[in-house]
Amino acid sequence: MQRRHLVLVVTILALSIAGLLGSAFADSPVFEVDREFYPYYPSLMKWNKSNVPFNEPKRCSGCHSKQYREWNGSVHSLALKDPIYQGELNKGVKAVGHDIARQCEGCHSPVGMMTGEIKGAGNAGLSNMALAGVSCDVCHSISGVTHCQTPSKEPENGSFILTPGVETKDGQTLIKRGPYKPSENCGGGFHKCDVSPLHQKADLCASCHQVYHYDAHFPIEASYLEWKHGPYAQKNILCQDCHMVDVETFKRSADQFVKPKREEHHHYFSGANYLLTYLAAGAATKAGDEKLAKSLMQQYEMAVERLKSAADMELFPIYHDGKLDELRVRVKNIRAGHNLPTSLTNVRQMWLEVVARDETGKVVMTSGTLNPDGSLPDTARNFNSDGMGNDFHFAIDPWVVTAFAKHETIPPRGYKDVFYGIHFPAELKKLNLEVKLRFRQADQKVAEALLGAVPKDIDLEQIYGLKEVPALPVVDMVVKQATINTSM
Repeated sequence: MQRRHLVLVVTILALSIAGLLGSAFADSPVFEVDREFYPYYPSLMKWNKSNVPFNEPKRCSGCHSKQYREWNGSVHSLALKDPIYQGELNKGVKAVGHDIARQCEGCHSPVGMMTGEIKGAGNAGLSNMALAGVSCDVCHSISGVTHCQTPSKEPENGSFILTPGVETKDGQTLIKRGPYKPSENCGGGFHKCDVSPLHQKADLCASCHQVYHYDAHFPIEASYLEWKHGPYAQKNILCQDCHMVDVETFKRSADQFVKPKREEHHHYFSGANYLLTYLAAGAATKAGDEKLAKSLMQQYEMAVERLKSAADMELFPIYHDGKLDELRVRVKNIRAGHNLPTSLTNVRQMWLEVVARDETGKVVMTSGTLNPDGSLPDTARNFNSDGMGNDFHFAIDPWVVTAFAKHETIPPRGYKDVFYGIHFPAELKKLNLEVKLRFRQADQKVAEALLGAVPKDIDLEQIYGLKEVPALPVVDMVVKQATINTSM
């Protein structure tokens, strides 16, 4: 009798555990998932699997040295090694398991995830192909996308198809795809070259730059849709036209809606992630690779310059009954083809710092000045999103966020107005204002938590020379100064 009771208890427990595991991927009537079609779910990548190998970037560099130099040091090349990503991945695996974390790995190292080489956080024991992250052979092996077949019926979580080549009766044929008609000797006998209309579209980038919750399919990151629903898509200025060019060409694309010429495209993939390239430059210097360190610092400088080129501000004093009462600050997104900021908007910080001084330089009002511990005051005007989970409480971890409680980012060519009540001594005749639009990639405490969670094989001191998490660098995107009268 006791044995039968024990068997019954074990059976109930097994069914309960199975139910819990199943609920992690519970289909809803809205977001149905075809598991046979998407075998790596929650990553939505597909692989036309064969024995045709993927080739690491060093092999590509033999014929494509310029492209390799530009890619090496880009955020694509660092996608898997990024210590902040590794800290987040480690936390995610511990919270929800490695099966769910495949969603992240599918875009940060597609080949490493698909082949099963990556089994969790950390870089130890991985091949050069896996460590290369988003490499040459990833982008140039993409043969199609499944955007209309995803659970959300939108691009999400790596919804592309990889076909590095085909097997025929005569052997293997490597196929690499690009946006232009290939020359007669393209591939040099090593691979076949195919022209790919997809590589001339933003859809190529959409698969990984649309990050949705693994189960609820809520868009945690929606850079592609922000672009698609904005004026740059209407003017046929694509992701590649701003992120695969130098800074001056980016400004021209954004200001004049002029597409770059073929020779103006580069494999920089430059965006706003200056922290990653800054950390990697330190690691390259520590390793004695000055050439790579220089390339990484160039990427850092490009990212900072892009940020400083993306926005603008206008200041408007407001008078009531002839007395200065308010300051209106208009923050404008003048060049970003997506919202500002974009990507993980519940982590990014883009805020206003306002300082008002009297004629002697004495501060009479401040807003948005960082606290001594590096945190942003609750009262600061921050252009970000606040995530929340299924319980509608605040959440920041991407495996928890299923909605936004607040969404304050600025659309392309759009603006947000912020009003400040102005208080000053009655005898003051003029106020000297300094207003900054500031940016950093995360809250100081968030960065400390993520870097503190990196797996054991990533030694921050040994690799990056970090004995502790330094104050995160802040970029002043726009600085405006003005002197205004306190009465009309």
